[in-house]
Amino acid sequence: MDRARNTWGAKLRRTLTCGLPVSRSRRGACRSCGLCCELPNACPFLRFRPDGRSFCAIYRWRPLNCRKYPRTAAEHITRPECGFSFPD
Repeated sequence: MDRARNTWGAKLRRTLTCGLPVSRSRRGACRSCGLCCELPNACPFLRFRPDGRSFCAIYRWRPLNCRKYPRTAAEHITRPECGFSFPD
């Protein structure tokens, strides 16, 4: 994870821009790693299955910034574990 961009300011920017569309270049799918749920600290709704995969306790009602992460390549800080990518 890119620790330099894992700040409260970055979280605020992701929250303020979550109403914008997801980049058309985004590819892939969620791998249930849970890293996005720890930006910049662990979400109280993050849970783990016995196999180590994560899930959201409020998945149906999760906020837009959770639904759309990573919305752009610039905010994608959970590489390489994250299943999403932004090919050049």
